[in-house]
Amino acid sequence: MSQDSDKHELKIGICGLGTVGGGTFNLLRSKHAELTRRVGMNLNITHVATRNPADSLKNSGVKVSTDVFAVANDPGVDLVVELIGGFEPALELVLKAIENGKHVVTANKALIAVHGNEIFAAARKKGVVVAYESAVAGGIPIIKALREGLAANSIQWLAGIINGTSNYILTEMGENNRDFPDVLKEAQAKGYAEADPTFDIEGIDAAHKLAILAANAFGTGLDFDRVYTEGISHITTSDIAYAEELGYRIKHLGISRITEQGIELRVHPTLISDQTLIANVNGVMNAVVVKGDSSGSTLYYGAGAGAEATASSVVADVIDIARSNRESCQQALIPPLAFDKLQGEMRILDIEEIESGYYLRIPAKDEVGVMAGISQVLTDYGINIEAVIQKEPGYDESEPNIVPVVILTAPTVEKNMNVAIKAIEEMSEVAGKVTRIRVEHFDGENE
Repeated sequence: MSQDSDKHELKIGICGLGTVGGGTFNLLRSKHAELTRRVGMNLNITHVATRNPADSLKNSGVKVSTDVFAVANDPGVDLVVELIGGFEPALELVLKAIENGKHVVTANKALIAVHGNEIFAAARKKGVVVAYESAVAGGIPIIKALREGLAANSIQWLAGIINGTSNYILTEMGENNRDFPDVLKEAQAKGYAEADPTFDIEGIDAAHKLAILAANAFGTGLDFDRVYTEGISHITTSDIAYAEELGYRIKHLGISRITEQGIELRVHPTLISDQTLIANVNGVMNAVVVKGDSSGSTLYYGAGAGAEATASSVVADVIDIARSNRESCQQALIPPLAFDKLQGEMRILDIEEIESGYYLRIPAKDEVGVMAGISQVLTDYGINIEAVIQKEPGYDESEPNIVPVVILTAPTVEKNMNVAIKAIEEMSEVAGKVTRIRVEHFDGENE
């Protein structure tokens, strides 16, 4: 790809013409003249692979295949856009494209989170670029912000709403007092959630994205297996109402923070002050707050999914590669995870080692002294109470003899909270399991 002709044209192969693939194809074609002027190079789609070729492709002047490897092996393709998703054959396809000396652009967050270390090593060896802006937060250029815009900073923490499905569900539960199963069914009907919503509602999708964000923020390498992951299916409308009474909102967050002990990597429901900007990000929208030592806190907000939003990030990566190819610099100054040397010595903390505040909802029996007993247990484990809500018996019509006790604690180490909750659940005055939600106060978050 060092010939003169290559500096005037980038030949693109697209694998997968689903929602994002179709959006990418249409964007590259509809804005061809504008992009050519902007880049100084012809961005030419020469080959696409799709399982069900549309009739509209017949007269497009583009080679069409049903085999994605035909694109990876095509000498008339300089860059492969992988938009088929999943692990197989996506991993084999990407590695084959790299082996053949082709650049790669992908929106496949699971592939990057789980196999990114292997992929980037292969790309570095062959001197090609693997770009993945669209893998995290759709149309929000958060990877570019971490790798380039915030490159002068030491990142202290980041926190993000990085799954639109879970954010939509929590928003609807809070604003319209609707139960989780009802809202999930609606999200599926609207196309916000898959028929099997596990990846979204149990936090796996967000964990993939957090692993990628943290690798860029802290240079840790990709540690998806070390991300603590908790979903939202246990959150009730009562929890959301209690949180609001205390001045908080419940959001499903991906959080990564660097501490003296190591790096936190966790996805879970979180109480955050209703005065913060990120607490007011609703519906299917995404947002990421990043705290840099020099920049302070910056917020990145926008559509986290959808054909046009995600395709815009895919095409932005194509443009970056085209510009570097034109200048023959191969993006050597911007390594794939923003660090030339990964900080492999940085330890990923176990969830029991992290410190946070806690929201506890305790199903107590209507008996004298129950609050005193709960308070004593927390005191025994060095946990301070910051706020209490105690309702009258019968507040919950389904459990007329239960007194809901809601406690907000000061920050404590999770290991201590685990043993305290176990002790509370063993009290004779407590009628069931304690609901626990972590509470975060992000220093410097825009308010």
